[in-house]
Amino acid sequence: MDATAEEARGETRDPLAAVPPAERGATRIADRVVAKIAGQAAREALGTLPPDASRPHATVVVHHRVARVRVHLELDYPGDIGARCRAVRRHVAERVGTLVGMDVPEVAVQVERLHVLPAHGVAQGRTR
Repeated sequence: MDATAEEARGETRDPLAAVPPAERGATRIADRVVAKIAGQAAREALGTLPPDASRPHATVVVHHRVARVRVHLELDYPGDIGARCRAVRRHVAERVGTLVGMDVPEVAVQVERLHVLPAHGVAQGRTR
């Protein structure tokens, strides 16, 4: 019996049908890919950055299905630094977990620099 006769009767031979999907192979996501996702998630959580601030970036160590993330960022000052770090930590863990399917038990946020915002109504530069 040839393949066209089987197809005509609605029968097909799928070699993968005998193997459950979870056992067909493995997916490996590189640490640098997870780090890019974490960095983008940090940018999303922060919203607007100070004009001269560098973009947040992340380093990641992945072991099996667990990602440990360290985010490096710059913030404006004055501001609620703790609240912004918590927001970044929460958003990065949620986005990495959702997009790559890994557990994220730890997101360390390292504030590299504070950018002082000019006060409104205060003269800038030198005055006479």
